[in-house]
Amino acid sequence: LEIYSLHVDCKVTSRFAHTVITSRIVNRANESREATFEVELPKTAFITNFSMSIDGEVYPGIIKEKAAAQNEYDTAASQGQSAGLVKITDRKLEQFHVSVSIAAASKVTFELTYEELLKRQLGKYELLIKVRPKQLVKHFQIDVHIFEPQGIQFLETDSTFMTNELTEALTKVQNETKAHILFKPTVDQQKKNSELDETLLNGDFVVRYDVKREATAGDIQIVNGYFVHYFAPQEMPVFPKNVIFVIDRSGSMTGRKIEQTMDALLKILQDLRPEDHFNFITFNNKVVEWKSSLLPATEENVASAAELVQTLTARGGTDISGALLAAVGVLEKAEGLPERSVSTIVLLTDGQPTSGERNVEVIQENVKKAINGKYALFCLGFGFDVSYKFLEKMALSNGGIARRIYENADAALQLQGFYQEVATPILMQIEMQYPENSVEGLTKNNFKLFFEGSEIIVSGKISNELDLLPVEIKAQSHTSDLTLKEEANVKEKEQVFQNQRYIFGNFIERLWAYLTIQQLLEKAISAQEEDQKPLEAQALNLSLRYSFVTPLTSMVVTKPSDQQHKELANKPTEAG
Repeated sequence: LEIYSLHVDCKVTSRFAHTVITSRIVNRANESREATFEVELPKTAFITNFSMSIDGEVYPGIIKEKAAAQNEYDTAASQGQSAGLVKITDRKLEQFHVSVSIAAASKVTFELTYEELLKRQLGKYELLIKVRPKQLVKHFQIDVHIFEPQGIQFLETDSTFMTNELTEALTKVQNETKAHILFKPTVDQQKKNSELDETLLNGDFVVRYDVKREATAGDIQIVNGYFVHYFAPQEMPVFPKNVIFVIDRSGSMTGRKIEQTMDALLKILQDLRPEDHFNFITFNNKVVEWKSSLLPATEENVASAAELVQTLTARGGTDISGALLAAVGVLEKAEGLPERSVSTIVLLTDGQPTSGERNVEVIQENVKKAINGKYALFCLGFGFDVSYKFLEKMALSNGGIARRIYENADAALQLQGFYQEVATPILMQIEMQYPENSVEGLTKNNFKLFFEGSEIIVSGKISNELDLLPVEIKAQSHTSDLTLKEEANVKEKEQVFQNQRYIFGNFIERLWAYLTIQQLLEKAISAQEEDQKPLEAQALNLSLRYSFVTPLTSMVVTKPSDQQHKELANKPTEAG
């Protein structure tokens, strides 16, 4: 079987990425063979389309509500079926895998489309393309077009498999607002060495960039009555932080995990600023407060904490509830903290609650009551023995986020990276306000915290014939209360995207749908049971309307009738 063509076409318009992967395979054998299409795509993306065409006959994937798709599949399937077409492969990627049998001398074309909104982290956007053809490909290319009306501040490409020869196959052209990146290696350039037919192309191809920011109240873009508002203030004073690290040292953390945790904590301690306050709580079946109160992050206190970190040993049970409530207690009785400061609790655990309170619902309830909206809780789940669902609900219910730390060589870097993202809060209580009577379907527009290097995105539909869209942002910075105002001229803004030949249709409307679905699903996680259903129904409705494979929908892939006839592509989630 020969893959004679593999194209990755990606169009990024104002952070919204639309990627199409096309693989053409021919069966050179004189009997029928199994052709496989395997693509790794970012977990943050939604698949929107898939088709295979065999000798001119097209078999499209159809997106349906999950239960309906399952019924159809169960009816068509015999027992012992394959376990769906998509699975999580690592911390950033999931894999789409489909095989189909094709006759001698036949050709098959696979085409997969997915979309995602690129998220700004630590001052840049990252477009990740996984490259793994497993054989030399006659026509191979990655073609990336970026259009950012705000202007491109910087742009870099990075790859885990580049050699000097391969670099010659890479071209980058950019001007003020556009960039075009083309990677088109010949068969010879793809080879590991001239004797063997082995490919070098195996790994990540990454494009990183950031945009220029002039306006203080962010940037508004409008297409066909839908708007998106990007807000990422720069060069503002950082809030002092009061942070309590709640560290699991139960028996299961023994060995590599506790070592990696120690490595990460030592680096994180170095990143504390003198105006920050901090404390450590370590727990197994016992909860131990390092100090009875928060300490300022002076050199001496940081050095003394580093000594504690280096003596961490792991044994015993896991009292998550006791440890979190102790952390809240320390923040509650804290005195002499900077007037305008941000208080956070960072929990790191690798298991289920096994001592103290063990009922996860009760723990979630008690922690939420204790925190009472005053502090942000970040939950890091180390490995796969944690109940990620439990941690995620707890974090989202308390103004934070959850992250799974994958147990591999870079676990310490994952922990540090997570900390860096939340280490520099520069705004709190951010309200993005738009005229109520002329904007509908508004995505989330109130945010507890804004961290330097990230970005706030709000999108909605302009309901009546508005000429000017006024926006007002209210927020608290470390030094003052801010009010920022901006007016967008609707006609002028619409003009920006006219005549851009490589923009796909109503991209802001799709961006709005993508963002709304993500936020509804997130809201459903922390909602009371009776509120979950309507949120999910709304997300399902949008997933079907805009044809996204989300956790509520499935894609039914139909094959030629002489083969296992139907397969399902579902969206896996971190919580499983």
